[in-house]
Amino acid sequence: MSERVVKLALAYDGTDFAGWQRQAGVRTVQEELEKALGKMHGHPVPVVGAGRTDSGVHAAGQVAHFVTDIASIPAGRFEPALNKLMPSDVRVVRAEEADPDFHARYDARLRRYRYFIVAGGPPSPFRDRYAWRLRHRPDPARLNRMAACLRGEVDCTAFAAAKDPSDNRFRYLHHAAFHVEGDALVFDVAANAFLWRMVRSLVGTLVGLDAAGEPVTAMRDILESGDRARAGATAPPRGLFLWNVEYYDTPTRRGRRPFATSTRVATSTRVATSTGVEGDGMDDEKPRLVPGVGWIQGGSA
Repeated sequence: MSERVVKLALAYDGTDFAGWQRQAGVRTVQEELEKALGKMHGHPVPVVGAGRTDSGVHAAGQVAHFVTDIASIPAGRFEPALNKLMPSDVRVVRAEEADPDFHARYDARLRRYRYFIVAGGPPSPFRDRYAWRLRHRPDPARLNRMAACLRGEVDCTAFAAAKDPSDNRFRYLHHAAFHVEGDALVFDVAANAFLWRMVRSLVGTLVGLDAAGEPVTAMRDILESGDRARAGATAPPRGLFLWNVEYYDTPTRRGRRPFATSTRVATSTRVATSTGVEGDGMDDEKPRLVPGVGWIQGGSA
C-alpha cells in the first residue's frame, strides 16, 4: 500500500477553539482537521502539529503533517478538499508532499509568535478580537531595552505556567523585540520552542514593568531569579498568533516513520464517512465522493 507524508500550512481564528490539541469534550483545531481527513479517507487519520497553541490563540502559519494512503489525490488537492470539509475559522493555506521522514514538530528549527497590542482609541469589536487593548501607550524603546536579555540560551522558568510539564526549561531565543505596525505595537519573538503560555507571560511582564516605570534591568532580574511569582500577569490569548515555523533543509532523523502504525486502523472504531453517516471505516471497495476532489475508490484509487 502506497503511503505519502503531506505537509500542511494552516491559519485559524482561535477565538472559538480550546486550542490546537485534541481534548475530550471541547472543540479544537486538531479535531476539526482530523474529522475532515477521516471523511476523506474513510478511516481515522492522525495529525501532528508544529505547535500546540493554547485556547483562544490564533495562527497565521501553523504547520502540520499526516500520512495519506490515497494515491489518486495530488498533495496540493488536499487544500481545497479539506477547506470544503472544515468550518470557516480554520483554513488550509497550502498542502504539499513532504519527505517521507518529515515531522512537523521534531524537524522545526524555529517557531515565531507575534503578539499584537493596541493602545488608546475607542474599543472595536473587530480589532479587539485579535489584539490586547491597553489604556496606556507603552514605550517601544523602553520595552526593547528590557527585552534585550531575551537572547540565546535562556532559562525561562520564570515565565512558565505553573502546570508546564517540561523538565528542561531552557530555550534558545533567536529574536525578541517590539515594533510598530500600523496602529499596533507588535512583540515578535522566535525560539526553537516555547514553554506553556511563555509568550503571553513575557508580554504581560514587559507591559506591566513599563506601566509601573520599573528600571530597564527589571526584566533581567526576573529572568535570572527563575521565580514565576516575580513575573507579571499573563497577557490575554486574543493578541497572540503563531506566525510561522521554519524547518531544517532535511529531516533531523532518517528512517523515521511519522506514525508508529499504518494510517489504516483495522479495528471496529466507528468513524464519520464523507456522506456524514457513521461507518466502521473498513469498507474500502465502495467509491466515495470527496468534496473538492471527486469520486475516489477506497484508499488507493
